[in-house]
Amino acid sequence: MAAVESFLNEDANAKKRRRKMLFSILIGVVLLHIAAGVVAGIFVVARYIFPPPANFVVKKDIRLPAKKREHKMNMAALDAVAPKPTLSDKMQSTRPTPFSLPDVPDMPLDQMLPLDPSQLVADQVASLSNSDALGTASGAAAAGSGGFGGQGLSFLGVQSSGQRILLAFDVSTGVVNKANRAGVPLEKIQAETLNLLEKLPITSRFGIIQFTRNYKAFSTELVPASPNNRAAAANWVKNEWVTGGTMSSGTKSVTRNPKGLAGVLELAAQMKPDVIFIISDGAFWWSEPKNERIPWRNITKLINEALQEGGSCKVNFITFEAKPDDLKELRRIAARASGKVQEMK
Repeated sequence: MAAVESFLNEDANAKKRRRKMLFSILIGVVLLHIAAGVVAGIFVVARYIFPPPANFVVKKDIRLPAKKREHKMNMAALDAVAPKPTLSDKMQSTRPTPFSLPDVPDMPLDQMLPLDPSQLVADQVASLSNSDALGTASGAAAAGSGGFGGQGLSFLGVQSSGQRILLAFDVSTGVVNKANRAGVPLEKIQAETLNLLEKLPITSRFGIIQFTRNYKAFSTELVPASPNNRAAAANWVKNEWVTGGTMSSGTKSVTRNPKGLAGVLELAAQMKPDVIFIISDGAFWWSEPKNERIPWRNITKLINEALQEGGSCKVNFITFEAKPDDLKELRRIAARASGKVQEMK
């Protein structure tokens, strides 16, 4: 109580000194904290401005050595997969005998060595390339008029080469009559087509189109020459072959095509063949924009821009009683497309 009374009875000067001392202590503490914050900030900033130098330390890598037993087992397994010894050319003996053994005759050691699958594949590929995938080395003579021989593809006497083959037949009435007069009716062309299908290598693709102004296609794209596809195409040729000279758009699988050959060439461009055979009389008609002969400039433009886009396509023409002016245009187009023109007379 006495202390409280003395504090309350303290004069004004003493209270003023005490108050100044408290303020001084508070200000000192605040300034001390501010100074500590500034110093800490300087150190933090200095760490980014002046990074410490890199210090490379090499630590000892402790690895346990492989067990000898495991290593020996691995080596034994490796020795077990080594090729087995083969027969030598001659039988020899280091022990003297009262008589001499005759020499072992030469034997085909390649038959006793382990089979190498890569060698088998290489032999098969070599045989296919030498015989054009037909298993024969007789060449074009053995392939006949429609097939693959030493000179490549042959169809109705026209030699060409390619792996993506398209056959386009103009079966209009005029072509049918001219083909009959030339002694090559469409039935014979049908048989040549079947002969070609039988000889197609499995590595090739093929397509068949019949057209007047409308067209009928075996497929809208080139299909692989697999046994199933060749059998289906042969069945299509036998049952869907048009010999009457007309092709109504209302008939099953017939596509309406007022553009005539121009529409067929547009479809052919989508198939991307590298060799095409067009059988016709050299005169092509369309009904759009009007019923008239297709201008040769349109046919040339389609062949040059569509069929030749992204590569080369050999264009061959087989004609019946083509007019001289039409033959001239056909030869010009075929020459630019690395193809040929064959007149059937």
